[in-house]
Amino acid sequence: MRRPILRTAPLALPLTLTTTGLASALLLGALPAAATTATTAASEDPVDVATSLYAPRANPAAYRQADAMERAKQPREAAGLRAMAATPHAVWLAGRTPDEVRSETRAIVRDAARRKKTPTLVLYNVPGRDCSQYSAGGLRDTAEYRAWVGAVAAGIGRGRALVVVEPDALALVPADCPAGARKDGKEAKDAKEAKDEKDAEAARAAATAARYAQVEGAAATLGALPRTKVYVDAGHPAWHTVDSIVPRLIKGGVARATGFAVNVSNYGTDDANAWYGRLISSCLAHVDKGGKASACPTQKWKRADAQRWLDRHVPFVPDRMKHFVTDNSRNGRGPWTPPAGKYRDAQDWCNPPGRGLGIRPTTRTGDPLNDANLWIKTPGESDGACLRGTKGPKDPERGTIDPKAGDWFPAQALELVRLANPAIMPH
Repeated sequence: MRRPILRTAPLALPLTLTTTGLASALLLGALPAAATTATTAASEDPVDVATSLYAPRANPAAYRQADAMERAKQPREAAGLRAMAATPHAVWLAGRTPDEVRSETRAIVRDAARRKKTPTLVLYNVPGRDCSQYSAGGLRDTAEYRAWVGAVAAGIGRGRALVVVEPDALALVPADCPAGARKDGKEAKDAKEAKDEKDAEAARAAATAARYAQVEGAAATLGALPRTKVYVDAGHPAWHTVDSIVPRLIKGGVARATGFAVNVSNYGTDDANAWYGRLISSCLAHVDKGGKASACPTQKWKRADAQRWLDRHVPFVPDRMKHFVTDNSRNGRGPWTPPAGKYRDAQDWCNPPGRGLGIRPTTRTGDPLNDANLWIKTPGESDGACLRGTKGPKDPERGTIDPKAGDWFPAQALELVRLANPAIMPH
């Protein structure tokens, strides 16, 4: 669920895969008010599958590990690690001043253009990110965020880019964050405590309203670029049900975007992701025609029942529906099932063992709603120090201290390569 802050780099590796074609032009200004229409496309030009996805320079630790495997006489693993590092994956934009992020984005987009490739960029700097937990950070307020997003858009210029807007920002809004609890676990008894709790609740409500405005503004600013594809994050199939995430996407400005992103940094199967995406897109179309999200089938329904509902209520017209992209970077073996009753909080999203790389990035998905299968998360980089409800400091499932979020995790990288599906190591 939570995301690490990932390093970025403006130089690419010469690897070619099919992708979505994009470019941009910008008018900067105040963040627009929320739109209500859910089916208007944000981009004027179609997906260009003749352009290839951009592979930014990988984490140097990946190549150091590959060299170490070579010295250890494990050439297949070494080759697999190098292939993983060279595969197109997203560049995460987090932190930095507006001037810095403008320059960084421009360098990435221009380098990609020289190679006739399209970069995938991830905005990850919304205020109050991740409830101040594993991937805490973000800017101070809406004004700072508006300026920062405008700088990213200016950096894209007339280049091509796929943009994923703020992983977890809508699935984990401030109202979802744990409130400060009394140490004794009891309810407030005196007037001061009651007032403090009321004030805290009001603050969370205000922060949540601001969050929706921030994400909607980012979608609007980037969605106004005529050849940029913009996808607002929608979490993953094991998190929010469709009727829960759709109202959040609408408040977060999905109408201003090309669509939404599914499974970012998570492990849902290709089938589960595709079905979740289809249901969300259909529900958005249903709401756009005056229906209620609460009536939509969710991923928990039997598929036959859900399909019958869709056939009756939502005509399948992909050109008039919101599209989506999926993160397949680490889902080759699907999600981890923790041992029953072993952990107070198993954190199945956090460096789960025994996972593998997923399918390679492509726009040839075979699904008219799924614009691209991408590697949005950088495989091999840690999700954080996973304690699974224990006091730590070791990850009890692995018996080691996990690297902090965004740092290279050699053990996990090796697992991902060895268990990749399809295989990435040479035979």
